[in-house]
Amino acid sequence: MNPLSITLSGASFLGAGLSNFNTAVLIGALVVFVLILLIFFVFAKYFGLWIQSVLTKSNIGFSDLIAMTFRKVNSRSIVRAKIMATQAGLDDPELTGGALEAHYLAGGNVQQVIRALIAAKKAKTISLTFREATAIDLAGRDVLESVQTSVYPKVIDCPPRGAAKPSLDAVAKDGIQLKVKARVTVRANLQQLIGGATEETIIARVGEGIVSAIGSAANHKAVLENPDVISKAVLAKKLDSQTAFEIVSIDIADIDVGANIGARLQADQAEADTAVARANAESKRAAAVAEEQEMQARIEQSRAEVVEAEAAVPHAMAAAFHSGNLMIMDYYRIKNVIADTDMRRSLSGERSESASIEAHH
Repeated sequence: MNPLSITLSGASFLGAGLSNFNTAVLIGALVVFVLILLIFFVFAKYFGLWIQSVLTKSNIGFSDLIAMTFRKVNSRSIVRAKIMATQAGLDDPELTGGALEAHYLAGGNVQQVIRALIAAKKAKTISLTFREATAIDLAGRDVLESVQTSVYPKVIDCPPRGAAKPSLDAVAKDGIQLKVKARVTVRANLQQLIGGATEETIIARVGEGIVSAIGSAANHKAVLENPDVISKAVLAKKLDSQTAFEIVSIDIADIDVGANIGARLQADQAEADTAVARANAESKRAAAVAEEQEMQARIEQSRAEVVEAEAAVPHAMAAAFHSGNLMIMDYYRIKNVIADTDMRRSLSGERSESASIEAHH
């Protein structure tokens, strides 16, 4: 073989190898550049949050921030919430980055929960844990507003504004109606906020208590002179049991005198009694009329019997004449007795008439 051809073939093989090597190096450099660029973008995106976490000792690492992205968690919201908790000195061992992520994934408001915990800590009189705060938030209640209501009591109108009746109407024992408006001051009970009754229950119970207290009063004047009797009676019933609130006070804002319900009821009762008496009297009158008609019928029947008997007299007398039991002189004596009887009746009637005329004059 020609040495020159061998040299050319070796050179061509070496050139092909160098070409492949350069391509591989170029691809590798491109991959490294892309990785470096990706790392740079990731670092640039999370560096601000990571440095804040480091400087505030919130214990959220760089890898945690990257993992939040894959878990579809708003890392900025979690970091800010953890920073707020750390800076406020919340030392609840359950308040961790993972717990905040879990609450976020459950649909809770992380920022609102942390603000509520900070407000409770600043108040120094409210005991609220992270677990309780997240449970209240997931239950659909505004946990921050609940804490604020616990710190600053809330005033509820009873009856509420816009209700069908503008006042609570009750009747004292003397029958006088009183119209009352009350204001109930309540404080949120965080321990019973979950499962506890709402404001509507407080309003209903207070309204019932006020009506009962007025109804137990001997007269309306005692209530007007001392309205706090109502408040004391209602507060003594512990109406805030099993509710999300604690009743601080019940104040009677307005009290007016209404209608005289007792007199109205007595008048209605009198009218009812009168109607019953009229019905009884009408029933007795109808019975008397019926009895009178019956007696008239009996009189007519008796008259008919008399006429029938009188009609039988001539036949009996004729039979007596025929048999010889009645003589002509006997007949005339009977006629004289009848005439004498008629005369006496007429005389007695004239005397009674004249006596009545004299008495009239």
